[in-house]
Amino acid sequence: MKLTADLEQQAIQELKQADSLQALKLVETKFLGKAGSIMALMKELGSLPADERPAFGKAVNEVRARVQEAYDSRFQILKSKEQEVQFQAEALDITLPSRKPSVGREHVLQLTINKIKEVFVGLGFEYVETPELESFKYNFEELNYPPDHPAFDEQDTFYVSDDLLLRTQMTAFQGRLLEQRKPPFRFFTVGRTFRNEAVDRTHGHTFHQVDAFMVDEGVSMANLKATLGLFARSMFGEDVTVRFRPDFFPFVEPGVDYAISTPKLFDGRWLELGGAGLVHPAILERYGVDTERYSGFAFGLGVERIPMMAYGVDDLRYFFENDLRFLEQFR
Repeated sequence: MKLTADLEQQAIQELKQADSLQALKLVETKFLGKAGSIMALMKELGSLPADERPAFGKAVNEVRARVQEAYDSRFQILKSKEQEVQFQAEALDITLPSRKPSVGREHVLQLTINKIKEVFVGLGFEYVETPELESFKYNFEELNYPPDHPAFDEQDTFYVSDDLLLRTQMTAFQGRLLEQRKPPFRFFTVGRTFRNEAVDRTHGHTFHQVDAFMVDEGVSMANLKATLGLFARSMFGEDVTVRFRPDFFPFVEPGVDYAISTPKLFDGRWLELGGAGLVHPAILERYGVDTERYSGFAFGLGVERIPMMAYGVDDLRYFFENDLRFLEQFR
């Protein structure tokens, strides 16, 4: 049985020389596979004389068993070595300091709203909240909008039903307040507003507004300008000046747009902040307020405009894209 002994010796020698599991697999296939050398010996069994077949078959099976045993032993050795290399490559140094955890922070718009609230509360205004889902009555009718007025075109919005819509302006809170409170008072509110607009650098379907409303005896445009001046200086610095120019809003008379100028921003150019004016007498009279005794002012502005001006942000969409590279700049 010299042939089987030589084959066994060759197989065991090659198994010992295999230095990886991949190389070991090739040796296994060469000798123990279905087309391997040892299986080839079994195919020769039929060509032998009948009296030689039992001894030859037994010898081949014993060789196959010993080669299989040698393969299994070498496999365990190589597997242990490769696992050790892998473990060393993936080892963690538990003595190293841990990674510093990420800490959340308030959004730049929330930081702006916080500052706005701080300023207005300091000026004696009371903060109120009103619903985002508003009725047509408070959003338009109670604000002196005549039916089919062109001003509706500027506030195309999202209707939930014939009478319910997503508010287009924070000024909608005036009617709700006048139903519950009598002058004198001063209120302000901040929140999201919605309009059906194409989104671009300076427009969005969702944006934030702050609206203030004051009614008392002897309130005039001088009070309005003084209040807006204090607000602007608190937000942008002491060297800010305020400018009024005539404008139309159905709920104020007279109405103005107001802008600010400061050497710190855009080389001192005038920058529009919002709209304002004295509360229209028709609105006060609708709620039984004596307009011979009381008058008031109201103004509103876009919250996003403040950080855009303060930090030179040139695209409104940055505030809503949740890009941490942008948001982490503000604290």
